[in-house]
Amino acid sequence: MFKKKRIRVLFEHVLGKNAIDQWLEKDPVFNLSAEVKHLTILFCEFRSFASLSEWYTPQEIMKLLYEYKSEMVDVILRYGGMLDKFVGDEIMAEFGLPVSFPDHAERACLAALEMVRTFDRLRERWMHEGKSVLGIQIGIHTGDMSAGNLGAKQLFDYTVIGHEVTRGVSLMSVNKVYRTVNSIIISEATKNELSNKFVTRELDNVRFKGLSKSTVIFELLGENDIVVYPELFLAHYNEGIAHYKNQDWDRASDDFKNALDFREDELSKMYIKRCMHFKKYPPGTEWDGVFMLRTN
Repeated sequence: MFKKKRIRVLFEHVLGKNAIDQWLEKDPVFNLSAEVKHLTILFCEFRSFASLSEWYTPQEIMKLLYEYKSEMVDVILRYGGMLDKFVGDEIMAEFGLPVSFPDHAERACLAALEMVRTFDRLRERWMHEGKSVLGIQIGIHTGDMSAGNLGAKQLFDYTVIGHEVTRGVSLMSVNKVYRTVNSIIISEATKNELSNKFVTRELDNVRFKGLSKSTVIFELLGENDIVVYPELFLAHYNEGIAHYKNQDWDRASDDFKNALDFREDELSKMYIKRCMHFKKYPPGTEWDGVFMLRTN
């Protein structure tokens, strides 16, 4: 058991002050025993980070990472998230940990949207300084995860583990496959916990390497008051997805083509190619619509 003073020392760098105050007011004693928690996990990383080493000195890369991480962590803490760890350019954070709150999925999504806006401002400043950085990509997943101290006698490391964590980091990585507007991909489990103030677009039903259960993935577009895609584009696209699932390849293809009349979209083009393939080589009645991703 850890008491108030020790908790502040351990968590002051990974939780916002208000979050710690509320936590200690609610539960002044903290148990480190492993337990299953229902929460939302967020992963964020640079796009094409490895290529930066070709263009910048180690000192310049360290400065970019410092500024990027500082800005992103500020946003995460502001929305009640807990910074878990840094792995190179990757940021791992949880919402609903160590103290649970009912809107952890919404807070994670709001934080992700603000992280993208914050990074855009940061990138604009870097461009004025002559630095070119592509952007960030984010994955968000909600589920039951094992939480506890997985550190050692010498180092405290309160974190989460489990296949749902693997699913979360995989969602971040597949942004390179699905070129979304905000580079934010969320799972169906997260979408199901969001209110109708959020706008999403279904991307695909995928199976990640190493995971047996498939995941329906969505693009997080924003809140209702922000128009990202034309309304008619989304209407035709969603009709295409419905017909695609029903193996109505001609109607699905027509819907995706109609969507392209309102907006250029690589995903619609991808589905048109799939429809042509499946029309020529029908997948059969046992087809579940799942696409096996070769890359995590």
